[in-house]
Parts: sequence; C-alpha cells; structure tokens
Amino acid sequence: MGGGAIGADECGRRWEAWGFGEVAAAFGEFEWDVVGWGMVWDYADAGDHPELHQTWMRDPSSGRYHLDVFREPHEGDRWICRRDCSITLPYAELIEVGAAGIPYVIPEAALLFKAEAVRPKDQGDFERTVPLLPRYRVARLTEWITRVHPPHIWLDVLGA
Repeated sequence: MGGGAIGADECGRRWEAWGFGEVAAAFGEFEWDVVGWGMVWDYADAGDHPELHQTWMRDPSSGRYHLDVFREPHEGDRWICRRDCSITLPYAELIEVGAAGIPYVIPEAALLFKAEAVRPKDQGDFERTVPLLPRYRVARLTEWITRVHPPHIWLDVLGA
C-alpha cells in the first residue's frame, strides 16, 4: 500500500500529503508506528520525519502489526522513487490489484527497495520472483538497480 507525505525530495520538489490520512481514518481503532533504522516510533512523534517512510498499523490490545504502509513522494498521480527522483511511474502502473481485490506494489518496485540491503529473505524473494516476471519487468528492474544500486549482486543474474 502506498501513501503520500508532506516534504521535499532530493530534487527539491515538494509533494503534498495524500492517502495516509484516509488510510489511518479507515482503521481508527488501530495505532500507527513509524519504523526505520531498526527503531520504532509513535506516528505522532515521527510521522513527519523526511527520511522515514514506512508506517505500521498496530492493534493496541495485542501489539500485533497488521498493515505496512509506505508514505511515498509523488507529483499528482505519479510516484517518485525517493532513492532516484528520475524514476517515476503513474500510480495506475505502480499499483496492481490481485485476483482477491488486494492492491500491491509491482514486483520490480518492491525488489528495487529490497535491493538496498539484501537480507536472506530478500534474496529468496528475488530468486522466486524474477523467473516469473515478463521481460519488460526484468528490463525495468535491471535499469533501476543499475541506476540506484550499482554495482549489485543481482545485476549478474539479471544479465546486466
């Protein structure tokens, strides 16, 4: 799930809040935490931090997390990659909807974010996902990783 936040990206473009307020309101009985750098903060304390984008929805009675929301920069209906602002996509292309009606981020975008610091589970996701992707998605992932994370261990597998 993606949502907007107020701030400015590395290119100096401002982006406005969108989506997250509606998401939070729809789950009023839950609490929200901001996560990053191996730490967790209450959304009220860190929700506007320009370098923290990941937000988890927590059940206050159990402490269990149920939803992960990324608050991402955008211009209108176009997503802007926070790691390289020249990488953009219309949200209609970035977010797809599965057969059960659940929206998800396209695999190449998810893998781009996992590529920053590959953990064993990220490597497993890469190995399971890439063989299933059509060529145009593999090409896009290859281009993005080449631009954002060169050199990278996945580029050999991707044929770069």
